[in-house]
Amino acid sequence: MSQNLNWGILGTGTIARTFAKGIARSKTGRLVAIASRSAQKAQQFGDEFAIPNRHGSYDALLRDAQVQAVYIATPHPMHVEWVIKAAEAGKHILVEKPIGLNFAEAMAAVEAAQRADVFLMEAFMYRCHPQTAKLVELIKSSAIGTISVIHATFSFHWPREFDPQHRLLSNDLGGGGILDVGGYPISMVRLLAGAATGKDFQNPTEVKAVGHLESTGVDGYAIAALKFPGDILAQCSAGAQSAQESVVRIYGSEGSIVVPDPWTPVPDGGVVKIILNRREKPAEEITVEAAPLYAIEADVVAANLPNRQAPAMSWDDTLGNMRTLDQWRSQIGLVYESEKLANLRPASRRPLAVRADQKMKYGTIPGVDKPVSRLAVGSDFSAALWREATAIFDDFFQRGGTLFDTAWIYGGANPHSGDRVLGNWVVSRGVREKVVILGKGAHTPLCTPRDMSAQLRETLERSGLEYLDVYMLHRDNPDVPVGEFVDVLNEHKKAGRIRSFGGSNWSMARIEQANAWAAKNRLEGFSAVSNNLCLAEMIEPPWAGCIHSSDAQSRAWFTRTQITMIAWSSQGRGFFLPGRAAPDKTDDPELARSWFSPDNFRRLQRANQLAAQRGVEAINIALAYVLCQPFPSFALIGPRQISETRSSLAALDIELSPQELRWLNLEE
Repeated sequence: MSQNLNWGILGTGTIARTFAKGIARSKTGRLVAIASRSAQKAQQFGDEFAIPNRHGSYDALLRDAQVQAVYIATPHPMHVEWVIKAAEAGKHILVEKPIGLNFAEAMAAVEAAQRADVFLMEAFMYRCHPQTAKLVELIKSSAIGTISVIHATFSFHWPREFDPQHRLLSNDLGGGGILDVGGYPISMVRLLAGAATGKDFQNPTEVKAVGHLESTGVDGYAIAALKFPGDILAQCSAGAQSAQESVVRIYGSEGSIVVPDPWTPVPDGGVVKIILNRREKPAEEITVEAAPLYAIEADVVAANLPNRQAPAMSWDDTLGNMRTLDQWRSQIGLVYESEKLANLRPASRRPLAVRADQKMKYGTIPGVDKPVSRLAVGSDFSAALWREATAIFDDFFQRGGTLFDTAWIYGGANPHSGDRVLGNWVVSRGVREKVVILGKGAHTPLCTPRDMSAQLRETLERSGLEYLDVYMLHRDNPDVPVGEFVDVLNEHKKAGRIRSFGGSNWSMARIEQANAWAAKNRLEGFSAVSNNLCLAEMIEPPWAGCIHSSDAQSRAWFTRTQITMIAWSSQGRGFFLPGRAAPDKTDDPELARSWFSPDNFRRLQRANQLAAQRGVEAINIALAYVLCQPFPSFALIGPRQISETRSSLAALDIELSPQELRWLNLEE
């Protein structure tokens, strides 16, 4: 049942005015507050719509106790900042599209709403209209048979005279057709592809695009071709400098559908039509009558408050849409100045700070005089994901995370390599003495003391850091006497380039030899090891030269020596996620090659059983297995979304007894 809702609006532009009219005609909404950065504009807007509370700042509106929900109608680059602040103020949120400039900002917005337990929806008003519901119904009922091709266009030409300062053309304001209106056709084809394949929506498996960039660097008009599951193809066109026909056309094996007014169907309410063409039958006009468009949108928010999101545009739908828009822009080479690596700021636009409610747990690593978070986030992202990586680093730090992993080989000379992205984040956020950086070098075949020294220096140069807290030899080279590695590592430690060191993918025997050499020559030895440790025992290494320490003999060695373990692939690369692993699954051959075995499936079964008893997920049990070993252990995780970091942290609250550890590992 819908509840009445008191609204406030941030911004006084055209779309704010349109939504204000919609609230006035809604069944549930009442507009009680308006905010502008100009007190005069707030007063004028308030006079026009008889709004009782007028605020000369957005912060003041968020402090207004009468406001229950806010509509964010600011320019694009400000959306995510005010979503986060509104969520922190406990307000429900409807934010103009796009929710952020990119997928990274969208993640931060969704996470803020989830953390604050408030409603959030991206304002694709056409998704709330009965016409769209009718269209989905037609596709699901196979009214035109099997869908093959979808065309969707939203385009116009504005301003008439080229004005580089206009928001549609301004790089600083996130201008261009793709972000302004491209989200409409992308969201439509994703919706229809989903309806055709039995899903709420589908994300494309392939995106190709071309576009025209204006002198300001934003797209004037662009076209994207998309491929979806079910062999559905789609063409999306968007433009702010090209007056195309804004229409949707759907082609199936038994006919076609045309939607003449897909995006703003009768804004003031009334009848709209869908044209259905079927083989050997006359064209049929299907009519849909509805209330005013923006009034419907306001009522959809009120009706879905208990669920914190609406089916019209769910959080996952928004994230998928933003990911696709990123791909479209990438294809035509459009990166806004504010998105470039050197210019990336926290989504909140505030200096980073650890949140008061963080639940991180910490340990120590010999030679490192800082608290070391038991979880570590890696920097081995695709070079195309520098924005996502930075957002994930921000979030991890705010959750109390201090341990970050990188390596010389992660991205090489690419300007968005792991070293560069992580280093830029550390320097730009001013957190060097609050974080622990683990770097790695000497990867096969460049695995000699000389190679290692060159790579260490290059990592420091790439990252802009003066030292690394922990340095790992990424692989071992048995042809090199172990003392040569130990001697050079001690030289770098003495020079201040590293504070502590160890080996990744080193055997227990070689580690013992290294530490024996160090003791004999009064040098520092290995203080940590980064091998694979996981509840699922690695059958074949995912990469050549990898070593696991999941077997009983290795675990006994770590228990006896108490050498620190920093485990990679601690969650079996997704083996313990729901639906990822089964004996007959063949969609991920790398996962199957490395982890599929009868014993590992038995471990998965037991992890699921214990997870059900504890009220958590099996992947949390698997991570807790690593963290609850009887020796110092830390776990590397590889989130690609902020939500994955959040879900991993649940493992920190799980204590497993020695008996449970043995039972999980089939030892009882």
